[in-house]
Amino acid sequence: MFQFIKAFFSTSKQRLPEIDAMKKFLIVGLGNIGLEYAETRHNIGFKILDFLAEEENFVFESAKLGTVATFKYRGKSILCLKPSTYMNLSGKAVRYWMEKEKIPLENILIVTDDINLPFGTIRVKTKGSDGGHNGLKDVQNTLQTSKYNRFRFGVGSEFSKGKQVDYVLGKWNEDEASALPERLKKSADLVRSFVFSGTKNTMNQFNGT
Repeated sequence: MFQFIKAFFSTSKQRLPEIDAMKKFLIVGLGNIGLEYAETRHNIGFKILDFLAEEENFVFESAKLGTVATFKYRGKSILCLKPSTYMNLSGKAVRYWMEKEKIPLENILIVTDDINLPFGTIRVKTKGSDGGHNGLKDVQNTLQTSKYNRFRFGVGSEFSKGKQVDYVLGKWNEDEASALPERLKKSADLVRSFVFSGTKNTMNQFNGT
């Protein structure tokens, strides 16, 4: 009973205040739960949100279908979500928190890895295919639209035929690991820009950098 009460208050504390829906944002970092996945390329969505949490001084707490945290930025209220559904079922968590907090689709940003971009390249798109990414595929199928904002972080494609899964579930090499802090800083800046300056301005400022 104590655990239930604790979980109830933990979840309710992380809810966004009742404000104008256009001032509410949902930032979703895709990844897989578990220590074995923590430093893998596929978990860059989790890693970017963790870096943002350090900079903005907020803490993730367990909630339904993931861990969540809220913070304020320049008058905007942001809910950050790391789904606990594993990558291939990410859409369920996205839809739940989107509907629970009544956040409009245009105020949602999905953060994910992308093998079609060189390592460290960052790019925001407002629509498009899933590009073979199972997390994006489930988000698209669940929301029934391909018109949602996605922040793609390039992880490169240095793998031989048939080794894609091993590559994205593999850990960063030495060069990538040393370059990652600067890229995480840039990524956190991109998220803040998306919230405050809007999608188009963010695309103009950050795409390809």
